[in-house]
Formats: sequence, structure tokens, C-alpha cells
Amino acid sequence: MEHPLFLYNTLTRKREQFVPLNPPHVGLYVCGPTVYGDAHLGHARPAITFDLMFRYLKHLGYKVRYVRNITDVGHLEHDADEGEDKVAKKARLEQIEPMEVVQYYLVRYHKNMEDLNVLPPSIEPMASGHIIEQIALVKQILDAGYAYESEGSVYFDVEKYNKDYGYGRLSGRNIEDMLNNTRTLDGQSEKRNPLDFALWKKAQPEHIMRWPSPWSDGFPGWHCECTAMGRKYLGDHFDIHGGGMDLVFPHHECEIAQAVAAHGEPMVRYWTHNNMITINGQKMGKSLGNFITLEQFFTGEHPKLERAYSPMTIRFFILGAHYRGTVDFSNEALDAASKGLERLMDAASLLDGLKTSDETSVQVKGLRERCYEAMNDDLNSPKVIAELFDAARAINMVHNGQGMISAEDLEELKETYRLFLFDLLGLRDDRASGAAGTEAFGKAVDLLLSIRAQAKANKDWATSDKIRDELTALGFTIKDTKEGAEWKLN
Repeated sequence: MEHPLFLYNTLTRKREQFVPLNPPHVGLYVCGPTVYGDAHLGHARPAITFDLMFRYLKHLGYKVRYVRNITDVGHLEHDADEGEDKVAKKARLEQIEPMEVVQYYLVRYHKNMEDLNVLPPSIEPMASGHIIEQIALVKQILDAGYAYESEGSVYFDVEKYNKDYGYGRLSGRNIEDMLNNTRTLDGQSEKRNPLDFALWKKAQPEHIMRWPSPWSDGFPGWHCECTAMGRKYLGDHFDIHGGGMDLVFPHHECEIAQAVAAHGEPMVRYWTHNNMITINGQKMGKSLGNFITLEQFFTGEHPKLERAYSPMTIRFFILGAHYRGTVDFSNEALDAASKGLERLMDAASLLDGLKTSDETSVQVKGLRERCYEAMNDDLNSPKVIAELFDAARAINMVHNGQGMISAEDLEELKETYRLFLFDLLGLRDDRASGAAGTEAFGKAVDLLLSIRAQAKANKDWATSDKIRDELTALGFTIKDTKEGAEWKLN
């Protein structure tokens, strides 16, 4: 590549050139969902952000191993070390097995991801399937002297680690102040310090999800799974770790501490984080009860929704903002995304029918270069979309006879437009889904319009008008041009 890829590294607070550790191989780990409820718009954002990264890295020729985990144990309420396991709580309320909860919501999550055209990761490990690896990690941290056992649980010693390596670098928090201001009275807690986090928790008698360990029958702390599974599938050192910005502290900060405590050096080179989806400026989340599930977006069944929005409208809405910027939900913004997506798809459908000239008068030169520049600038999808809108304007001008394009320029335009719209942004024309999306559907409409053209030639206006009116009633727009009738499904 002429222009290298730059990514913003949360750890160093700056854009850095992406240089993989073992080219052409790239290791990418992303924190997936905790599966105790339906996925909402907040879950769609990291999935789509890192799908864009996955697609682009592969397009650049890298062999990417993309690991996105599923949390099905150890994630306690309020992301804390006390309280009930989120999955187990749901199972208790529903009076079913925890793994029934996991299976039910995991199937639904996968369906949502498929609807959003999010590619499946290379590996999708589950926390409950990697208890052995997590126990091994805890043993290593204990052996290194950065953890202690207390009443059957094992806690990470943040104060000791902080003296040797410095804790809080990713989040930029001053841990010395926090340590000095959060002392608890002796004997009031199993922990030596409130900042210490659980590596292994002894299960209370009522706790359903439990495994034997050297310390107690219990379960791993929430932070252990990603360090253990990242290491297992990507090695002691890998390239990129991603997730939502809400995971920077404590989850990712704890992951860094665990890896360094176990190995003496960091595991991850580039930390990348997508920003939040907000509703009226407040983060969308299950814990806040202000979320709208993806299923509700697709059906329109939620009081805050004025209508249903297609999966591609949701994907386009998310890609319309830079992944590190906030995105505030509103019906107006989704309507604008829907119209914008339609404009780009309409232009894509015109590409094959464009007539060429000896010269080019529309502005299409340098489109590919500008799109690559945007992607190499920390995956700037809004800039790519702006370039595609300019290209769509040029396509419409040529189609309407207001501009000319040479055969050579048209070929490059087709290739670039489709590459970025479909392959890299991962958008597709889902306005005519199911049977309507098949080639046969388009051919059937073309056949009806050819019968209408024949009727017009025979001055059979009744048949001609009937076909046009019936198609219009079904939601088609029919436009008569000098070259014949054109149609699109609204």
C-alpha cells in the first residue's frame, strides 16, 4: 500500500501507524456481548466497527485471526465483584438452566449480526469453555506475587502491581490518589484494598455456576476470560484489542495488569475503542433501561420509534459517524440515514446501464485514492461515505445525460464504488429482501414493463395504465424515459 494504515491507540493517546508483529498475520481480539438479553443498538456499534476493521485488514492482504468472545459466566451485576452473575440471575428469574439463557440469546445475537451483514469472527470462544485456562492464569499471577487468596477467593493486588509497573495507564487514572482515598477498615472485606479485583470467586451455596479449583468451588472473575482466551488463540503478544469505550476501565485496565503480572510485559500493542450510542445524551445500556433492541428497530415496535428501520439503515447510521465519536439516536437521524443509503443504492443500480463517451466531464478522478486515504486515516467511514455521495451525483448526471464518462473511467468507477460500498462498508441493498431480492423478481418486473411497452406501441392505453397503476400501488416508482421505462421499489 502506498499510504500506510493509521489507528488511534487508546494506550498512547495518539494515531499510530499500524505495523503488525508477524506480517502478514494479524491478531485481533474484541470483547463480545454478555448474553443474558437481546442485543441492542449499543451492541451493534462495536460489532459493526470491528467488522469494518476486519474487512479492511483482510482487503489490505493481511491474514487476520479475529477472536470475539462470548461472556456467559463471571460478569456480575454493575460490573462489580459482588452481586449476582448476570446470566445466572436471568436463569433464576426464568427458572431455567443458565446455559439455556446463553443458548437462547446467543442464537438471537447471531441472527442480528447476520441481518447487519457482520461477518462471523474466526473464533468465538466462550468464557465457560475456558475455565482451565483461566485457573492457569490465576496460578501464574499468584506465583508471580501479584495476587493473594482470601477466604476461598483470589484477588489481584493492585497496590503491589502499581509499585512495579504502574496501574491505570490505559484509562489515565491516578491510582495513587485512589489507593490513598479508598482504604477500608481491617476485617471489613476479603480484599486488602477496594481497588483489588477478583481473579477467582468462591461460589456462595446458592450460586449455580461453579467449577472446582485449587482455592474453592467457584467461578472466574470477569476480567480473566479475555486475557486467558486472547493468549490461547492469539499468543502472548498480539496486535489489536478492541471493544467499547465503556470497557477501558475497569475491564481492559485489569486485562493489561493480568497479562503483565503473568508475563512481565504487555500482551497487546494497539488498543482501539468505539464510542457509545446515546439517547438524549445518556449512554444506551441494559443497566440504564433506556435501550432499544435491534429486533425492535427491525419491527418498529418500541414507543421511541416512529417506524421500522432496516438492518442496513442501522448499519449505515452507525458507519455515518467516525467510530470514536458519539452517535445520538433519533428518528430524524435514522430517516436521514435511510434516505442517504437509498441514494447510494439507486446509483449502484444505474452503474451497469451507463453509456460511455470518448471523454469524461463528471468528477470521478481520484475517487479510489481519496477513499483509501479516508480508510487509512483511522477507518474514517464518514469520509468514505461523503466520497461515495459525490460519485453517486456523477453517476446520476451521466444517467440523466447531463455528463459524460469514458469507458476507462466508468470501469474504475464501478470497481471503486462497489468495492467500498459493498465489500468494505459491508452494505447491501435490502430494500427488496427475501424472494424480492432474487434475480427472478427483477426479471418479472422487467417482463411486466415490456408487456406495458408493447401495449403502448399498440395504443392499448387501458392495459398500459393498468400495469403502471398496479405497480405503483405495490410501491414501485415507474419512470418513462427515451430509452424505455425504469423502475425502483420504494
